[in-house]
Amino acid sequence: MHVPFCARRCSYCDFSIAVRRDVPVADYIDGIRRELALRGRASDRMELDTLYLGGGTPSRLGGGGVADLLTAIREHAQWSDAAEVTLEANPDDVTAESARLWRGAGINRVSLGAQSFSPSALQWMRRTHDAEQIGAAVAHLREAGIAQLSLDLIFALPEEVQRDWSDDLERALALLPNHISLYGLTVEPHTPLGHWRDRGELTESPDTRYEHDFLLAHSTLGAAGFEHYEVSNYALPGARARHNSSYWRHVPYAAIGPAAHRFDGARRSWNVAPYAEWLRRVRAGVDPTEGEEQLTTADVESERTYIALRTTDGLVLTDEIRASTARWREAGWARIVKDRLQLTALGWLRLDALAVDLTHAGSR
Repeated sequence: MHVPFCARRCSYCDFSIAVRRDVPVADYIDGIRRELALRGRASDRMELDTLYLGGGTPSRLGGGGVADLLTAIREHAQWSDAAEVTLEANPDDVTAESARLWRGAGINRVSLGAQSFSPSALQWMRRTHDAEQIGAAVAHLREAGIAQLSLDLIFALPEEVQRDWSDDLERALALLPNHISLYGLTVEPHTPLGHWRDRGELTESPDTRYEHDFLLAHSTLGAAGFEHYEVSNYALPGARARHNSSYWRHVPYAAIGPAAHRFDGARRSWNVAPYAEWLRRVRAGVDPTEGEEQLTTADVESERTYIALRTTDGLVLTDEIRASTARWREAGWARIVKDRLQLTALGWLRLDALAVDLTHAGSR
């Protein structure tokens, strides 16, 4: 479920968002109801294993807005208490009242966009919260009974930001989350960072900084008991993100909202991205789908290879894969665990190139 609203655009953000001082909660939820009605009858109630409210900043809907959104979804879908229901939130949106309302509505997992504990880094990123609000948000969520908590952090910032990555990791661990997601900074063309770079005001972080930060996180979080189970994700035992793990297993998923992408097992389709155009279409009773792609057999196999290499599940080992990856193992980029080939942390740093290499080897 894509909720596009943000208070402002972060310096690195190239997502489809709608910056609004006052969030049009009622209009958005009415649009969601209309799209759900377009995609199926209320009697055709989907059985959901996971539900993920992403964005944008879904927490901008507030406590009552998130509750109303879940009520709208329940008109066309149902899920049990065992389902994973995740809300992406910014720390400054989390209050004791909003956390209580979220939990009462069925939210049982929150992905909190901390990004850093450094005041200078948060200011440079144009985040709307400060470091103290991160800890306060975690306390409010726990008091409300939301035990499944993930923290997001960004690494490989430019040297001029003067952020202490080791300190960020230690401060994140001190809050006792059971899941942590780490993302290396990338500079996209049409973002504030992209404009700063083009004007010569930004020097991108070198590959050596990216590698240093990635490996430091791997060792620090591993020593704290976290499993590095996917290239960007760490979890304590039993706390892996079920929703994201479904993507990596090629499980079909539905999607609603502006810019939302869905997958039926063989075909992907996506909605028009701008919020105003999405709302106009659903109010007119028009399907907001903007495009689709049919995956070929070769596409599916290529994606399965790439996805498998992203995770500790790895690839099922065959004689061909064993022979094709001997050099990887010698270099310390991969290892064989039982009947599977897994990438190491050093291998994940080369993920894209290794996946292409293996795909090409299989096509020869």
